[in-house]
Amino acid sequence: MPKSNERQYRILVIDDDPRLRDLLQRYLTENGLETITLPDSSQIEKIMQRFPPHLVVLDLMLPGEDGLTICRSLRNTYGSIPIIILTARREEVDRIVGLEMGADDYLGKPFNPRELLARIHAVLRRAPKHELSGAPTETGTIQFGHFTLNLAARTLTGKKGEVTHLSTAEFSLLRVLGQHPRQPFTRERLSLLARGKGHDSFDRAIDMQISRLRRLIEPDPINPRFIQTVRGFGYIYVPDDTPTAKHGAPGVGASRLKGDDSFSKPGDGLSDSLQPKIDNDLPVSP
Repeated sequence: MPKSNERQYRILVIDDDPRLRDLLQRYLTENGLETITLPDSSQIEKIMQRFPPHLVVLDLMLPGEDGLTICRSLRNTYGSIPIIILTARREEVDRIVGLEMGADDYLGKPFNPRELLARIHAVLRRAPKHELSGAPTETGTIQFGHFTLNLAARTLTGKKGEVTHLSTAEFSLLRVLGQHPRQPFTRERLSLLARGKGHDSFDRAIDMQISRLRRLIEPDPINPRFIQTVRGFGYIYVPDDTPTAKHGAPGVGASRLKGDDSFSKPGDGLSDSLQPKIDNDLPVSP
């Protein structure tokens, strides 16, 4: 049970299985989380307006409006509200599509309620603190070409002023990359810094979130300029002030970085700051 001075978060669970809804309502409530449950999407708008949750647990296979459609609608309407998707399907594509739609995490059915509770707490720790508790938030901006990442608002603003609300996971990835320019990251390290401990390694989750971010900020997502792939290694953020290679040369601008001994061959256009090292002293998200 939570201590009396701890903030109580409100969780919205949307699942058409009445037994699971009852189980989760009892279990999450017993563990200090105010819990509201719905069987489908018909009452979501009313709940969001009258009892706005801090996090949504959403089943993908719902009658009527499916979970993926609801996930996309919540992300477009309510910005950075954290979303954890539940799925009984075993295909990796369902998890990938859910993450592409803006979900922050996923959990396959059947699952232990303790694991869901752990993931809820992990996602809430990454969520905007000013929205959850009124505490001071991170300030400043990071530039990605014509796009500006606002660390306080957790929004991405384009050249013409158009604003894109990012999921918690997308914002965390972009922030980590943006705050460590020219620093190559393995997928595992990037996941640890962006999502924190307690998550299984699912490389495709990182890949798909990176892919969506590229579609948002890159002039040509197929040939990314800012978030580049380090072949056999991971990803790197290359800011505007980094010289680019020309005519497809294996330099940074040509997105031809390699992850083994050939990564830093003489004459490949890479500076010492672009060597594939991982700073183990970087702060890990709580």
